[in-house]
Amino acid sequence: MNLKSAALLALLGTGLLAILLLAHFILDVSNAARGLVPAIRVLTSLIHVLASLSLAVFFYIFHKAQA
Repeated sequence: MNLKSAALLALLGTGLLAILLLAHFILDVSNAARGLVPAIRVLTSLIHVLASLSLAVFFYIFHKAQA
């Protein structure tokens, strides 16, 4: 496995994780609006989404640089 294919695999895995965390964030916002979960849970979920999206962008740029 070369570096370009490893970067692509990492990008795909991180993209799937970002989609999962985004769906969880939407559920947390919906539940916080109904008063079912505390607002701090929305904040931590937002931090997780931003971290996974920034990592996905990093792997995308890294994959493109391995040309």
